Amino acid sequence: MTDKQTAAFFRAEGVLVSQGVVHAAAWMAAQRAGMRERAFRFGQALLSAPVFGVLGQTDRTLGNRVAHLAYRDMTDDRIHVLAEEYVEDILAEKILDSGLELIRKARKDGHRVVVMSEGIEPIMRPLVDHHIRGVDDLVCNRLEIKDLKATGRLLDPVIGGYEGGRWLTSYAAEHGIDLEGSIAYAGHAPDLLLLSAVGKPCVVNPDFTLRKAAKEADWPVMDYTA
Repeated sequence: MTDKQTAAFFRAEGVLVSQGVVHAAAWMAAQRAGMRERAFRFGQALLSAPVFGVLGQTDRTLGNRVAHLAYRDMTDDRIHVLAEEYVEDILAEKILDSGLELIRKARKDGHRVVVMSEGIEPIMRPLVDHHIRGVDDLVCNRLEIKDLKATGRLLDPVIGGYEGGRWLTSYAAEHGIDLEGSIAYAGHAPDLLLLSAVGKPCVVNPDFTLRKAAKEADWPVMDYTA
Protein backbone atom coordinates (compact mmCIF):
# COMPACT_ATOMS: atom_id res chain seq x y z
CA MET A 1 0.00 0.00 0.00
CA THR A 2 1.37 3.44 -0.93
CA ASP A 3 0.22 6.99 -0.31
CA LYS A 4 1.95 8.19 -3.47
CA GLN A 5 -0.12 9.48 -6.38
CA THR A 6 0.06 8.05 -9.88
CA ALA A 7 0.52 9.84 -13.18
CA ALA A 8 -0.29 9.45 -16.86
CA PHE A 9 2.60 10.63 -19.05
CA PHE A 10 1.71 11.64 -22.61
CA ARG A 11 4.19 12.21 -25.41
CA ALA A 12 2.46 14.98 -27.39
CA GLU A 13 3.80 14.17 -30.86
CA GLY A 14 1.89 11.26 -32.36
CA VAL A 15 -0.31 10.76 -29.30
CA LEU A 16 -2.04 14.13 -28.85
CA VAL A 17 -1.13 15.98 -32.06
CA SER A 18 -0.32 14.76 -35.56
CA GLN A 19 2.03 17.63 -36.46
CA GLY A 20 5.68 17.66 -35.40
CA VAL A 21 8.41 20.21 -34.71
CA VAL A 22 9.85 20.22 -38.24
CA HIS A 23 6.60 21.63 -39.61
CA ALA A 24 6.41 24.22 -36.80
CA ALA A 25 10.00 25.37 -37.31
CA ALA A 26 9.56 25.59 -41.10
CA TRP A 27 6.32 27.57 -40.73
CA MET A 28 7.92 29.99 -38.27
CA ALA A 29 10.94 30.41 -40.55
CA ALA A 30 8.65 31.20 -43.48
CA GLN A 31 7.24 34.16 -41.54
CA ARG A 32 10.62 35.86 -41.07
CA ALA A 33 11.30 39.30 -42.49
CA GLY A 34 13.65 39.46 -45.48
CA MET A 35 13.63 36.99 -48.37
CA ARG A 36 17.24 35.87 -47.88
CA GLU A 37 16.94 35.25 -44.16
CA ARG A 38 13.58 33.55 -44.64
CA ALA A 39 14.96 31.17 -47.28
CA PHE A 40 18.05 30.36 -45.21
CA ARG A 41 16.17 29.57 -41.99
CA PHE A 42 13.45 27.70 -43.88
CA GLY A 43 16.16 25.53 -45.41
CA GLN A 44 17.64 24.85 -41.98
CA ALA A 45 14.27 23.66 -40.72
CA LEU A 46 13.79 21.38 -43.71
CA LEU A 47 17.29 19.97 -43.20
CA SER A 48 16.14 18.46 -39.92
CA ALA A 49 13.55 16.28 -41.71
CA PRO A 50 16.07 13.77 -43.11
CA VAL A 51 17.94 13.89 -39.79
CA PHE A 52 14.73 12.81 -38.07
CA GLY A 53 14.31 10.15 -40.74
CA VAL A 54 17.79 8.71 -40.16
CA LEU A 55 18.01 9.07 -36.39
CA GLY A 56 14.33 8.97 -35.44
CA GLN A 57 14.53 5.28 -34.67
CA THR A 58 17.41 5.83 -32.24
CA ASP A 59 17.66 9.37 -30.82
CA ARG A 60 15.81 12.49 -31.97
CA THR A 61 17.96 14.95 -30.00
CA LEU A 62 20.10 15.98 -32.97
CA GLY A 63 17.04 16.40 -35.19
CA ASN A 64 15.50 18.71 -32.60
CA ARG A 65 18.66 20.78 -32.33
CA VAL A 66 18.87 21.20 -36.12
CA ALA A 67 15.16 22.05 -36.49
CA HIS A 68 15.29 24.78 -33.89
CA LEU A 69 18.23 26.55 -35.54
CA ALA A 70 15.49 28.14 -37.65
CA TYR A 71 14.65 30.41 -34.70
CA ARG A 72 18.10 31.98 -34.51
CA ASP A 73 18.05 35.78 -34.18
CA MET A 74 14.25 35.94 -33.91
CA THR A 75 13.18 38.22 -31.08
CA ASP A 76 11.47 36.60 -28.13
CA ASP A 77 8.30 38.67 -28.54
CA ARG A 78 8.11 37.88 -32.28
CA ILE A 79 8.39 34.15 -31.51
CA HIS A 80 5.49 34.39 -29.05
CA VAL A 81 3.28 36.32 -31.49
CA LEU A 82 3.93 33.85 -34.32
CA ALA A 83 3.54 30.88 -31.99
CA GLU A 84 0.05 31.99 -30.98
CA GLU A 85 -0.85 32.38 -34.65
CA TYR A 86 0.55 28.96 -35.51
CA VAL A 87 -1.43 27.30 -32.72
CA GLU A 88 -4.74 28.91 -33.64
CA ASP A 89 -4.44 28.66 -37.42
CA ILE A 90 -2.74 25.28 -37.80
CA LEU A 91 -1.86 23.19 -34.76
CA ALA A 92 -5.28 23.29 -33.09
CA GLU A 93 -6.64 21.48 -36.15
CA LYS A 94 -4.05 18.71 -35.73
CA ILE A 95 -5.17 17.63 -32.25
CA LEU A 96 -6.10 13.94 -32.13
CA ASP A 97 -9.51 13.32 -30.59
CA SER A 98 -8.50 9.86 -29.42
CA GLY A 99 -5.61 11.41 -27.51
CA LEU A 100 -7.97 13.83 -25.77
CA GLU A 101 -10.13 10.87 -24.79
CA LEU A 102 -7.09 9.21 -23.21
CA ILE A 103 -6.51 12.35 -21.13
CA ARG A 104 -10.13 12.40 -19.99
CA LYS A 105 -9.86 8.76 -18.96
CA ALA A 106 -6.63 9.42 -17.08
CA ARG A 107 -8.28 12.26 -15.16
CA LYS A 108 -11.28 10.09 -14.36
CA ASP A 109 -8.96 7.38 -13.04
CA GLY A 110 -7.28 9.88 -10.73
CA HIS A 111 -3.91 10.18 -12.48
CA ARG A 112 -1.84 13.34 -12.58
CA VAL A 113 -1.63 14.26 -16.29
CA VAL A 114 1.83 15.18 -17.61
CA VAL A 115 2.49 16.10 -21.26
CA MET A 116 6.00 15.88 -22.73
CA SER A 117 6.70 17.56 -26.07
CA GLU A 118 9.53 18.22 -28.50
CA GLY A 119 7.84 21.54 -29.27
CA ILE A 120 8.95 24.82 -27.75
CA GLU A 121 7.11 26.40 -24.85
CA PRO A 122 5.70 29.43 -26.77
CA ILE A 123 3.85 26.96 -28.99
CA MET A 124 2.98 24.18 -26.56
CA ARG A 125 1.85 26.34 -23.64
CA PRO A 126 -1.07 28.05 -25.48
CA LEU A 127 -1.96 24.76 -27.17
CA VAL A 128 -2.27 23.00 -23.83
CA ASP A 129 -3.92 25.90 -22.00
CA HIS A 130 -6.57 26.60 -24.66
CA HIS A 131 -7.10 23.34 -26.54
CA ILE A 132 -5.95 20.37 -24.44
CA ARG A 133 -7.66 20.66 -21.09
CA GLY A 134 -6.91 18.66 -17.97
CA VAL A 135 -3.10 18.83 -18.10
CA ASP A 136 -1.33 19.25 -14.76
CA ASP A 137 2.23 19.66 -16.06
CA LEU A 138 3.81 20.46 -19.41
CA VAL A 139 7.42 19.60 -20.13
CA CYS A 140 8.78 20.81 -23.47
CA ASN A 141 11.84 22.18 -25.20
CA ARG A 142 13.09 25.65 -24.34
CA LEU A 143 14.92 28.06 -26.60
CA GLU A 144 18.01 29.82 -25.31
CA ILE A 145 17.31 33.57 -25.31
CA LYS A 146 20.11 36.15 -25.09
CA ASP A 147 19.66 39.90 -25.45
CA LEU A 148 15.97 39.28 -26.16
CA LYS A 149 16.79 37.09 -29.19
CA ALA A 150 16.88 33.33 -29.74
CA THR A 151 20.36 31.92 -30.24
CA GLY A 152 19.06 28.91 -32.17
CA ARG A 153 20.10 26.58 -29.36
CA LEU A 154 17.89 24.47 -27.12
CA LEU A 155 18.43 24.45 -23.39
CA ASP A 156 19.18 21.11 -21.78
CA PRO A 157 17.61 18.66 -21.35
CA VAL A 158 16.40 18.33 -24.94
CA ILE A 159 13.04 16.56 -24.96
CA GLY A 160 12.73 13.84 -27.58
CA GLY A 161 15.76 11.69 -26.94
CA TYR A 162 16.53 8.84 -24.59
CA GLU A 163 16.88 11.20 -21.61
CA GLY A 164 13.09 11.05 -21.31
CA GLY A 165 13.37 7.98 -19.09
CA ARG A 166 15.88 9.68 -16.80
CA TRP A 167 13.73 12.80 -16.61
CA LEU A 168 10.65 10.73 -15.69
CA THR A 169 12.48 9.07 -12.80
CA SER A 170 13.57 12.46 -11.44
CA TYR A 171 10.07 13.89 -11.88
CA ALA A 172 8.55 10.96 -10.01
CA ALA A 173 10.95 11.39 -7.11
CA GLU A 174 10.28 15.13 -6.91
CA HIS A 175 6.49 14.83 -7.01
CA GLY A 176 6.01 11.59 -5.08
CA ILE A 177 4.77 9.60 -8.08
CA ASP A 178 4.31 5.84 -7.87
CA LEU A 179 5.72 4.78 -11.24
CA GLU A 180 4.57 1.19 -10.90
CA GLY A 181 0.96 2.39 -10.82
CA SER A 182 1.50 5.01 -13.54
CA ILE A 183 0.84 5.00 -17.29
CA ALA A 184 2.86 6.31 -20.23
CA TYR A 185 1.69 6.84 -23.80
CA ALA A 186 4.29 7.29 -26.55
CA GLY A 187 5.04 6.31 -30.11
CA HIS A 188 8.72 6.84 -30.94
CA ALA A 189 11.66 4.50 -30.44
CA PRO A 190 13.57 6.92 -28.16
CA ASP A 191 10.56 6.76 -25.80
CA LEU A 192 11.44 3.15 -24.99
CA LEU A 193 13.08 4.04 -21.65
CA LEU A 194 10.18 6.34 -20.78
CA LEU A 195 7.70 3.52 -21.36
CA SER A 196 9.87 1.01 -19.51
CA ALA A 197 9.91 3.19 -16.40
CA VAL A 198 6.18 2.84 -15.69
CA GLY A 199 4.09 -0.13 -14.70
CA LYS A 200 1.52 0.43 -17.45
CA PRO A 201 3.16 1.40 -20.75
CA CYS A 202 0.99 1.90 -23.83
CA VAL A 203 2.39 2.37 -27.34
CA VAL A 204 0.40 4.73 -29.58
CA ASN A 205 0.79 5.10 -33.37
CA PRO A 206 4.32 3.66 -33.06
CA ASP A 207 7.21 3.84 -35.49
CA PHE A 208 8.73 0.59 -36.73
CA THR A 209 11.30 0.16 -33.96
CA LEU A 210 8.91 0.82 -31.11
CA ARG A 211 6.20 -1.39 -32.62
CA LYS A 212 8.70 -4.26 -32.76
CA ALA A 213 9.84 -3.62 -29.17
CA ALA A 214 6.22 -3.43 -27.95
CA LYS A 215 5.45 -6.77 -29.54
CA GLU A 216 8.47 -8.38 -27.86
CA ALA A 217 7.56 -6.84 -24.50
CA ASP A 218 3.85 -7.67 -24.90
CA TRP A 219 2.84 -4.03 -24.41
CA PRO A 220 -0.57 -2.84 -25.64
CA VAL A 221 -0.50 -0.97 -28.96
CA MET A 222 -3.07 1.61 -30.08
CA ASP A 223 -3.38 2.88 -33.64
CA TYR A 224 -5.56 5.87 -34.38
CA THR A 225 -5.55 8.93 -36.61
CA ALA A 226 -8.25 11.11 -35.11
